[in-house]
Amino acid sequence: MTVNIGIIGTGMIGEEHARRITQQLTGGQIVAVTDVNLDQARAVVDRLGVEAQVYEDGQALISADNVDAVMVTSWGPTHEEYVLAAINAGKPVFCEKPLATTAEGCRHIIDAEIQAGKRLVQVGFMRRYDSGYQMMKAAIEGNRLGEPLIVHAAHRNPEVPERYVTPMAIHDTLIHELDTFRWLLNDDYKSAQVLFPRKTRHAHSKVEDPQIVLLETVKGVRIDVEVFVNCKYGYDIQCDVVGEEGIARLPEPQSLQLRQAGQRSNEILMDWKKRFGEAFDVELQAFIDGVAAGELKGPSSWDGYAAAIAGDVCVKAQESGAIEQIDMPERPAFYS
Repeated sequence: MTVNIGIIGTGMIGEEHARRITQQLTGGQIVAVTDVNLDQARAVVDRLGVEAQVYEDGQALISADNVDAVMVTSWGPTHEEYVLAAINAGKPVFCEKPLATTAEGCRHIIDAEIQAGKRLVQVGFMRRYDSGYQMMKAAIEGNRLGEPLIVHAAHRNPEVPERYVTPMAIHDTLIHELDTFRWLLNDDYKSAQVLFPRKTRHAHSKVEDPQIVLLETVKGVRIDVEVFVNCKYGYDIQCDVVGEEGIARLPEPQSLQLRQAGQRSNEILMDWKKRFGEAFDVELQAFIDGVAAGELKGPSSWDGYAAAIAGDVCVKAQESGAIEQIDMPERPAFYS
């Protein structure tokens, strides 16, 4: 079975996903695209050399008879609308993070999916498919570290644009860690606090940078995350899990070590596309295979909702400076 996929949003991530499906993955093909900039959508179709129809808007694409599954890679505030429309049409949908820009919006999606009676949503938390994080999870679940006690982590970007403001450090950046740690530890969050160290001179006036996010889980694990989005030297994701009997450290990305001119050096990546390229491949192949089998198994709407709840509290903690409680509702049996 070939899964006919329609893509809503043909910006950088949308085009990257379309390229993967067309050139690297198996079992899927792009048959429909749309974007707020229709000329851009047409240009993507031309660059990829696919026979895909360009639709006027996302609703028309979702309704198209030849579209089996939908991929939402548009601007975040549009995600809720398109995911709900795909659920109402009975079509599986892959939604890049965030599932919705508010926890309330995520709840609307959960309610619609439960009413549909079948899992139809996979959320784009690609780190779960990264080989390094999967090795860490295997070590934790295999009790090689003993019980986890502490997590030290960092999410560093070389720079961000002027439109990037302080809350985006949570909703656009930390959102990946918020999902990853729940998955790694099989735990939920209990509280959050955000601290602001001395501000880097490289940050523009609308963003406080760096930030330190302190999280506590229900089981008592303490987590500290450095979010530094103007670090200049490169794109760098770090994670150490400290257990009773050992420490698991996220592997560094593979790179060539050079000995030259009296120095030994390794190249540092400058963007996320190369760092998590293989994870994106595995993630999207899993979605295509899940659609073909009639059973999605990737990150669920509930995972998107849980990350959004924690994210909203972290933004509140940015504003208050206090330790803020995270109250996570009980997970519905539908998602167990």
